[in-house]
Amino acid sequence: MSGHPLDTLFAVIAARKGADPSESYTAKLFSRGRAKIAQKLGEEAVELVIAGCIEPDKMVGESADLLYHMLVLWADAGVAPEAVWAELARRAGTSGLAEKASRKAD
Repeated sequence: MSGHPLDTLFAVIAARKGADPSESYTAKLFSRGRAKIAQKLGEEAVELVIAGCIEPDKMVGESADLLYHMLVLWADAGVAPEAVWAELARRAGTSGLAEKASRKAD
C-alpha cells in the first residue's frame, strides 16, 4: 500500500467484505451485490455532474462520494488499485486522442 488516501480507503473498504451489514454501510453495499454497488456509483456520478453544472460548491463532497463508491465496486470485482494506477502510468505522456484511437484498434 502506498499510503495514498485512495489506497488507504481501499484497504478499509476491502476489510469490510463479509462484515455485518447492520454495522457498516460498506458491508451493506457488498451484501446487496455488484449491480447495486454499480447503481450507487452511477447515482453518485450523476450527482457530481449536477454539482459541476449548477452547484460547484458541492463538487468536493460529491467527488469523494464517487471515489468511495468506485472503490467499493473495485473491491467487489477484485480490481486492485495498483492495476488502475499502472494503467494510468502506462497512458502518461500519451495524447488522449491517440490513446482513445488505440483502443478502437483492439
